[in-house]
Amino acid sequence: MISTLKEHPATGAIGRDARRLKLDTLVRLRWLAVAGQSAAVAFVHFELGYKLPFGACLAVIASAALVNLWLSLRWPASHRLGEDLATVLLAFDILQLGALLYLTGGLQNPFAILFLAPVLISAAALSPARTVGLGFLAAGCATLLLFHHRKLPWGTEGGLELPHLYVLGVWSAILLGLAFTGAFAYRIAEEARQLSAALAATELVLAREQHLSQLDGLAAAAAHELGTPLATIALVAKELDLQAPEGSPLKEDTSLLREQVERCRSILSKLTSLGDDQGGFLESMSLRHLIEEVVGPQRSFGVAIEVVCTGEGPEPVSRRSPGLLYGLGNLVDNAADFAESRILIEAHWTAHEVSVEIRDDGPGFPPEVLLRVGEPYVTTRGRGDDGSGSGLGLGLFIAKTLIERSGGQLTLSNAMPPERGAIARIVWLRTSFEEKTAITTTGSVPAPLTNPESVPI
Repeated sequence: MISTLKEHPATGAIGRDARRLKLDTLVRLRWLAVAGQSAAVAFVHFELGYKLPFGACLAVIASAALVNLWLSLRWPASHRLGEDLATVLLAFDILQLGALLYLTGGLQNPFAILFLAPVLISAAALSPARTVGLGFLAAGCATLLLFHHRKLPWGTEGGLELPHLYVLGVWSAILLGLAFTGAFAYRIAEEARQLSAALAATELVLAREQHLSQLDGLAAAAAHELGTPLATIALVAKELDLQAPEGSPLKEDTSLLREQVERCRSILSKLTSLGDDQGGFLESMSLRHLIEEVVGPQRSFGVAIEVVCTGEGPEPVSRRSPGLLYGLGNLVDNAADFAESRILIEAHWTAHEVSVEIRDDGPGFPPEVLLRVGEPYVTTRGRGDDGSGSGLGLGLFIAKTLIERSGGQLTLSNAMPPERGAIARIVWLRTSFEEKTAITTTGSVPAPLTNPESVPI
């Protein structure tokens, strides 16, 4: 029922950068692996006295160290790797670990579980396709090590040979671990990225709103600065008008000049008071007018929209709020997108509460969407039986935030059978709905302009 916002270039860049692995992170992790592998091989060879191909193991470990040195010299630590290079480096880590395990017992080596590490890093930083590819590579290496490997270093003559069934269980555990932990890490990282992008989009919206608010102050300052030269022009124009002969072209020109000066002064007067006149009739609106303003743009899209307003006592009146108009407009707009033929909007008020309920006769929300309503990038509501369509993205995330900022609570549900469709219900405390109304009941009415055409648009 809620449409997604078009991706802003800035949020798109944020999303792309969030997927790029930082070089310093990968280098530090590989140095940690080099140190751990070196310590383990040295401990087994020197402390335990077990026989193993010590030189070959050191050569495999040195290859990882050389790759790290090359990366450190090639790029600065703050460099973010592209997906291609990051995938190649993680694939190298899998192959390097596979070679080391081949020399030290294959899957009988308890460190075989480290096959999970590169796949976890990929799941957190790379695309799903790359993660799946690295997962298959790790699974392939584990499968080869199941049948081909050197004996596990051990203190007894001939080494230690574990039962094949046990090793097969280790192989199964590694494969299941690759699938489960990879999917889990990807989901956690993706949710974090989506939330970050959604917050970035919200910050862009709020920054734009703040920028527009600042324009009010800039306009007032400009009007103040322009007031003095405009007064001088008005004085000179008046003197010229008094000196010009009646009926002459100069008289007509000076009269026109004075009219335009008055028009400029009227415009500057409005700019100076921009944002100060909070109590005018255009700054406040009744609940009925609020709904009609939201519904008006949707009446020409072929869907019948019925508005019903009922209540106890006087109708509530609220301050005109762009955020509230956007939130309600988003709900109505998407109800029109998914409705089959009709939308019903019911507004009701009491002495203590104000509510607005928006119903459509469309397919409604799938159960899994209702469980996650309000989260960013939830786009699983379908249109029709085939499940096609989209919705419930950043639009709901921002609209819900703006409605809650106005003091309202938004809940989404489906109609009870045999009826069908989605229901969006917003409830305010009446005091919260009206607290920023601030209607001015007394005050002077601005004097009409001498020239009707001078009203600024």
